[in-house]
Amino acid sequence: MDPWVLDYSSYGLRGGSVCGCCGALRPRYKRLVDNIFPEDPEDGLVKTNMEKLTFYALSAPEKLDRIGAYLSERLIRDVGRHRYGYVCIAMEALEQLLMACHCQSINLFVESFLKMVAKLLESEKPNMQILGTNSFVKFANIEEDTPSYHRSYDFFVSRFSEMCHSSHDDLEIKTKIRMSGIKGLQGVVRKTVNDELQANIWDPQHMDKIVPSLLFNLQHIEEAESRSPSPLQAPEKEKENPAELAERCLRELLGRAAFGNIKNAIKPVLIHLDNHSLWEPKVFATRCFKIIMYSIQPQHSHLVIQQLLSHLDANSRSAATVRAGIVEVLSEAAVIAATGSVGPTVLEMFNTLLRQLRLSIDYALTGSYDGAVSLGTKIIKEHEERMFQEAVIKTIGSFASTLPTYQRSEVILFIMSKVPIPSLHHPVETGRTGENRNRLTQIMLLKSLLQVSTGFQCSNMMSALPSNFLDRLLSTALMEDAEIRLFVLEILISFIDRHGNRHKFSTISTLSDISVLKLKVDKCSRQDTVFMKKHSQQLYRHIYLSCKEETNIQKHYEALYGLLALISIELANEEVMVDLIRLVLAVQDVAQVNEENLPAYNRCALYALGAAYLNLISQLTTVPAFCQHIHEVIETRKKEAPYMLPEDVFVERPRLSQNLDGVVIEFLFRQSKISEVLGGSGYNSDRLCLPYIPQLTDEDRLSKRKSIGETISLQVEVESRNSPEKEERVPAEEITYETLKKAIGKTAAQEPLRSGEVGAHMDLVAEADGFLKLSDPQAAAGSPHSLKGGWGVGLPITALDSVAVEEQERERRRQVVEKFQKAPFEEIAAHCGARASLLQSKLNQIFEITIRPPPSPSGTITAAYGQPQNHSIPVYEMKFPDLCVY
Repeated sequence: MDPWVLDYSSYGLRGGSVCGCCGALRPRYKRLVDNIFPEDPEDGLVKTNMEKLTFYALSAPEKLDRIGAYLSERLIRDVGRHRYGYVCIAMEALEQLLMACHCQSINLFVESFLKMVAKLLESEKPNMQILGTNSFVKFANIEEDTPSYHRSYDFFVSRFSEMCHSSHDDLEIKTKIRMSGIKGLQGVVRKTVNDELQANIWDPQHMDKIVPSLLFNLQHIEEAESRSPSPLQAPEKEKENPAELAERCLRELLGRAAFGNIKNAIKPVLIHLDNHSLWEPKVFATRCFKIIMYSIQPQHSHLVIQQLLSHLDANSRSAATVRAGIVEVLSEAAVIAATGSVGPTVLEMFNTLLRQLRLSIDYALTGSYDGAVSLGTKIIKEHEERMFQEAVIKTIGSFASTLPTYQRSEVILFIMSKVPIPSLHHPVETGRTGENRNRLTQIMLLKSLLQVSTGFQCSNMMSALPSNFLDRLLSTALMEDAEIRLFVLEILISFIDRHGNRHKFSTISTLSDISVLKLKVDKCSRQDTVFMKKHSQQLYRHIYLSCKEETNIQKHYEALYGLLALISIELANEEVMVDLIRLVLAVQDVAQVNEENLPAYNRCALYALGAAYLNLISQLTTVPAFCQHIHEVIETRKKEAPYMLPEDVFVERPRLSQNLDGVVIEFLFRQSKISEVLGGSGYNSDRLCLPYIPQLTDEDRLSKRKSIGETISLQVEVESRNSPEKEERVPAEEITYETLKKAIGKTAAQEPLRSGEVGAHMDLVAEADGFLKLSDPQAAAGSPHSLKGGWGVGLPITALDSVAVEEQERERRRQVVEKFQKAPFEEIAAHCGARASLLQSKLNQIFEITIRPPPSPSGTITAAYGQPQNHSIPVYEMKFPDLCVY
C-alpha cells in the first residue's frame, strides 16, 4: 500500500471521502471524540473509545476545554439535523467526562456543557428537554473544586420555571416535563444556594420565578391523587407526582434560607395566593404555610409572622373573606412559630389583630371601606365581616394558648387596655354610632380576652388578676349591656378556675351529694388569702349588683353560680366562706324585698341561685347542723314552692309564681339560724349576724350611665349683699357655736348613742367647733366650752370635773378604738354612713339659713367706699371638716 494512502477506518471515520485525506492531520482529541460515535446510533456509546478519551482528558487536562467545545459543536450540528441518537451519545460522553475530571480548567469545559444543556432545553422535543434537564441535575450534584466568577444561571431558572407550567396535550408528557422543570430548579438551588461566588439565587428576580412555579405544581396535588388508579400503584404514582416533588423542592429551598433571605422567599408566596384567589378556600394557603413553618429554621419563624401581618395590613380594604383567610393562615403559622422563637412579634401580632378588629367593626357599621357609601363604593356584607371578626378572635386565642405564662399575662393586660371603659378617665365616643361602635368594640375585645384567659393557669392570683386589670374588668361588669356582663363573668371564671372544675357547675342544681361531681379541691394558699383580703369586697360588690340586674337571663345566673362556686373551692378560707354566705343571703333579701321591682323570673332565679349555692357550701363546710337546715328548707320548697328551686326555674319552660310577696319564713334560709349553727362549729358568728351591705362607688354609678358626660357638679352660689332680693328675705337666724351644738345635741337625742359611740359623737362636736372658729372666732372664743384634740376627746370642761367621769370617758375611748380595730369593714362603713347621713341632713338645714357667705382664704377686701366686702370662693377651694363631706 502506498504509505501516503490512509486507512480511514483506523481513525473511526465513517467511510472515505475527499476531505478524509486530511484525517491524519486532525488533532488527536478530535479523532478520539469522533471514535466514540458508532456508525449506528442505536448501538450506543463505544465504551472502549470512551475510555481512551477519558484517559486522554485526564492526561492532558489542558485539552479538556477543547474536547468540550468540539463535543458541543457536534451536538449542535446533530440537533439541527434531528439526529437525536448522536445527541444522546454526545451528552452521555459529556457527563462521563464531567464526572471523571476535576482539574482547574474544568470551568471552560463546564461552559461548553451548559451551552449544550441550554441547546437541548430550547428544543421543542420533550425528550430533548428531559435529556438536558437530567444532565443538568447530574452536573448540579457535582462539587467543584475551583470557583467560578462569571457563570450565570438566569436562563436555566427561566426555562425550568417555564417547564413547570407546561400545558402539553398529552397528560403523561406534561407530567414528565413538569417534573423535569422541578428537578431543574432543585438543581439550580443546590448549585448556587451555598456558593457566595455564584449569582444570588435569593434575589427577587429569581425567587419570583422559582417559588410560584413550585406552588403551581403543589396546587394540583388533589388532581394527582384523584388520578391514582389503584392502591397497589400508589407508591409508583407518588414518585411520578409533580406535587410531591415540588413540596420536597420547596422544603429544601426554605431549609437553606438564611435570615436575610426569608423575606424574598415568602413574598412570592403571598403574591401567588393573591393572584390566584387562594385565600378564600384557605386550604391550600394553610398547607403552604405549614410547609414553610416546618421547613425554615425555628429562629426565623417570627419573620414569617411579620410578613403575614404586613400582608394583612396591606389587604385591610380587601374582601372580608380574603382577610379571614389570611388571619386563619396566620393562626396556624403562629401556633407553629410559638414552639420555636416568636421574638418581639408577640405584642405586634396582637396589636395588628386588634387594629383589624376595630377596622372591621367600622366597616360593618358604615357599610363601606371609605366610611361613606357612594357610587362605585364596594358594599360590605355584614355577615362576612362577622366571620372575619370571629376568625381574628379565634387566632388571638389559639396563639395565646401557646405562650408561656408571663407573656400571656402581658397579652391579657394589653388587650384589656384596649377595651373602651365608660368612666371619666377613659372617655368613649358619644352619639348613636359612637355607642354602637363602643359596644361592638367592647364585645369583640372581651371575646378575645375570654379566648386568651381560657385554660390560663397561674398559681398566684395576685399575678393573674393585678389591681389595674381587675379594676378595669369589673368596671365593665356593671354596664347595662347584658352580653358584656356575661363576658366579664365568664372571664373571671376562666381566671379563677385552676383545677378544671368549671364545667361541673355549668348546670345549677341542688345535689344531695356533691361527691358525684368529683371536685378537685386544694387548700387555699397564702397568696390567694392575700388576694382575697385585698379584692374580696370588690368581687362581692360586683356579684351582688350583677344579681340585681333586670336584664339577666339563665346564662347570667349560671355564670354567677359558677363564679360563687369556684371562689368557694379555689380561694375560700373560713372568712371568705362566711362572707359568701352573707352575700347569698343578701341576694335572697333582694328577691324578697324587691326594691328593684324585678320581674317574677328574676326573683325566682335569685331564690333558686341561693338555694343551689347554699346547698353546695353546706356540703363543703361539712357542718351537720348547717347541712340539715339547708336540706330542710330545700325539701320544704320542693313540696310547697318548687318555683324557688333551680330544677323548676332554670329549664326551657320555667314554672314561676306571680305571687312572691307573701313568701313564708319556712321557704327562706334564715341568717340567725345559719349564724347559730356555724357559730357552734367555730365560725365567726358575730360576722355572720351582720347583713351584707355593698358599698357603691362612683365608678359603679358611672358605669351604669349611657352617657358618660352626665356628671354631677356641686355649685354653691352666695348672693351679694347688694342683691335686690335681700329686702324681700325673711331675716334668718345667725349661725353661732351654740346653734350648731344644739343641732347636734338634738340629733343625738332623736337616736340615743350606744356606749361605744359617745367618743365619735363628741368628736363631731370638736370638728364643728373647729369649723365655726373660722367663720365666727368671737363666738367660739366667748363660748364657755373648751375642746380638746384627739379621738373622742371633744367634751366640755364642766363634764371633766369629776374623776369618775374621766375614767368612764377613758373606758368609752378604749371601746371605740377596740371596735374600729376589730369590727368588720362593712359594719363600720354601714354605721358611719347612717350616722353621717343624719348629721348631714341637720347640717344642710343649718347651712340653708345662713346669711353669711363662706370666708375667703384671702380675707376681707375693702370696697371703694371703705366698707369691708366678703368675696365668695369656689367650692373646690373651701375647707370643710372631714366628717362634714362624704
